[in-house]
Amino acid sequence: MRNYPQALTIAGSDSGGGAGIQADLKTFQMRKVFGTSVITAVTAQNSTGVFDIHAIPLSTIESQLKAVASDFDIRAFKIGMLGTAETIECVAAFLQARPFEQLVLDPVMIAKGGQPLLPNSAVAALKQYLLPLADVITPNLPEAYALTGVEIVDCKSAEKSARLLQAQGVKNVVIKGGHLQDSHSEICFDYVFSESGDFTLQSPRFDTPHTHGTGCTFSACITAELAKGYSLDTAIRTAKAYITAAISHPLNIGHGHGPTNHWAYQDE
Repeated sequence: MRNYPQALTIAGSDSGGGAGIQADLKTFQMRKVFGTSVITAVTAQNSTGVFDIHAIPLSTIESQLKAVASDFDIRAFKIGMLGTAETIECVAAFLQARPFEQLVLDPVMIAKGGQPLLPNSAVAALKQYLLPLADVITPNLPEAYALTGVEIVDCKSAEKSARLLQAQGVKNVVIKGGHLQDSHSEICFDYVFSESGDFTLQSPRFDTPHTHGTGCTFSACITAELAKGYSLDTAIRTAKAYITAAISHPLNIGHGHGPTNHWAYQDE
């Protein structure tokens, strides 16, 4: 009997369907990976904003983790929005025994508009409890700055930030450069610092408001490819191609920052 690859997402729910648990499960499905989930928060949101957040009780989060761990063969999992220091500590305590393989950490800390999504206490908890457990972390530029204090303007400063993250226990770092503001540049750069070697990825910069959930989708695709047994470098390159297709073929859904197109990417 074939053992289909299985992955887990630990994150918040997005009622608008573009980010969080919904984006992760869509991505897993499109990459032919069976997706499971642990929901940490329920949000009321759409393409125009977030209107309410309900944190899931810690006991329920732990029960979800135990239920998944006891029945599924999770080859890779990702962590997205956790929201509070208490939730971070709860999840990290469960993960100390490494019940799941390969952890992809998407540090959902700062929104596209610059608004903080984690209080200072939660940022401190993330650095203390989750960074040492992460096999790969995928911060955007503001998140990398919040974690390391390094303002990233080029590859050299990106490397400085990555080395500080690795010094805190993270094995591999992918710094997403989409926030780098250069009106004269038509190219976006992502900086990868992995155990097998460093490299830079690039893609065209697309003029579109429909980018909600890009970070969730990117990290979910990395997770799916790792669950299928691909190397990290291959997983990252596939995820880059996947999110580039998702952004460049917009669905034009919603009246604000709409979701990306999760079914745009096709294997060559």
